[in-house]
Amino acid sequence: MTLSQPPLLSAPPALPQLPPTGSLWRTDQLHAAGLNSRAIAVLVRHRELIRLRYGCYIRAALWNGQKPWIRSEQLILAHAHGTRTTSNGSFAYCHTSAARVHRLFVWNADDLVHVLLQTRPSGCRLGKDVRGHTRPFSEADVVTVRRLRVTSLERTAVDCALMLGYRQSLIIMDNALRQGADPLRMKEMAEAVPGRRGVKNLRRVLENADSRSESAGETLTRELLQRLRIPMPEIQLEVMSRAGRHRMDFGWRERRIALEFDGKTKYFDYAPAEEVLYRERQRENALTEDGWMFVRLKWQDLFNEETFKSRILAALRRRPEPRAS
Repeated sequence: MTLSQPPLLSAPPALPQLPPTGSLWRTDQLHAAGLNSRAIAVLVRHRELIRLRYGCYIRAALWNGQKPWIRSEQLILAHAHGTRTTSNGSFAYCHTSAARVHRLFVWNADDLVHVLLQTRPSGCRLGKDVRGHTRPFSEADVVTVRRLRVTSLERTAVDCALMLGYRQSLIIMDNALRQGADPLRMKEMAEAVPGRRGVKNLRRVLENADSRSESAGETLTRELLQRLRIPMPEIQLEVMSRAGRHRMDFGWRERRIALEFDGKTKYFDYAPAEEVLYRERQRENALTEDGWMFVRLKWQDLFNEETFKSRILAALRRRPEPRAS
């Protein structure tokens, strides 16, 4: 009796190969590289290729390794690449899109692509992921950043304050000032749009903005201190210890209380985590020897106002201001 052999299993078909160079492609570029529409669909289905928007794709290995704020910027670059506007064009990126291209801090905003146009087009022509704006502008309001036409720092911060909520726009305004935006120019812009929706928010933001803020978390901390009527500390307070000169996010010098925002992005994006945390511990040990007390905040602390206020007021009660001699 002859035993039958088990059927041979055929190997699954090999996936189409992406181009060896580049990571962002238009559909026509993938076609030129030998990938037809069916091959593109197969690569998307197998998560080798990510469709960012109509007619524009990115290598999945790159996209998957990007942090959220880099992805938000990548969507703008995909729009530019897809519409072939990396070097010229009749529109400019504006609002939060311009803020992202300028590398301003953008917090809690959507990923729509905002463009400034001379005339209002139909929504279907722009695409579902694009928002068109037509507030009058001149070429003086437009600059080129990384080959993209975007609104200037001043126009960007003003437009964001006219569109976003107070805390979102305060973060952007703080950072724009830190990057060198002209406050007088922005006040002139605010005066030029009386009665416009959002102008009250813009004026409030301009009044309270501070270029010394080094992160979105520091801006939100300052805003909470003001709104909860907590005695305002010095911002970016510098002190000396045996370990050298130190700069604190906030501090009540006479009470020797330091208030520090410990968001991970403040440290870990700029140096190895272990090295930064070691230096931070050495600094804090030296200041503690000199009588300083630290109150440390994390992101989640900024959204629990009752606990935020009670922690800081408790520290202030434990360290009353010294009486004048």
